[in-house]
Amino acid sequence: MDTEHVAIVTAAGRGIGEACARRLAEDGYTPVLLSKSGAAVDVAEDLGGVGFEGSVTDSDDLAALVDAAHERYGRIDAVVNNTGHPATGDLLGITDDEWHDGLDLVLLNVVRMARLVTPIMREQGGGSIVNLSTFSAYEPSAEFPVSSVLRAGLGSFTKLYADRYAADAVRMNNVLPGFTDSWDVDDETAAEIPMGRPAETAEIADAVAYLVSSDASYVTGQNLRVDGGLTDSV
Repeated sequence: MDTEHVAIVTAAGRGIGEACARRLAEDGYTPVLLSKSGAAVDVAEDLGGVGFEGSVTDSDDLAALVDAAHERYGRIDAVVNNTGHPATGDLLGITDDEWHDGLDLVLLNVVRMARLVTPIMREQGGGSIVNLSTFSAYEPSAEFPVSSVLRAGLGSFTKLYADRYAADAVRMNNVLPGFTDSWDVDDETAAEIPMGRPAETAEIADAVAYLVSSDASYVTGQNLRVDGGLTDSV
């Protein structure tokens, strides 16, 4: 069965992932969703797509997701790599296992997904991959050490990938959210944000939808901050 546009979204059972799935469905994409909890199955059913229970850290789950999307719909136009949050804690108190788990969760998930979908996107004439990263990727935060370190690496991978496949019209970009309303953001944290509030998950999804769309057809290898002014970098 062929459809006009197909989008894979991971960790799509709630929060930013669910918001991305809903926004892309509004834009005409058939959603193919994954979540560890299985909640993405219900979200996909509500949106007229298909959902699966599985983990972004499991190569077999990712392969099954991509195979199902391609076999069912004949194409994959967009991928949104969203994940949960890696370990936090004192920098030197984080164990080797926690670092390795973080690597699987926020960097190798993107690498593995890219291996799976890139041949499909090249054959069909293009596609777009958007990775949900973090504001702390380039202004490291002691509150989020594993995420800060490994998502800086994600930025490097994204640039290398974008340059390698730009001529095939296959794009990859990162969205760097600050704090969102899917977290419990206290008044002290909100006061540090120039806008004075966390982002709505829908606002993050709007940025993702732009990067996925043809309106961003000349944008690749970029890191788009959507943080309400939280970071200081120019």
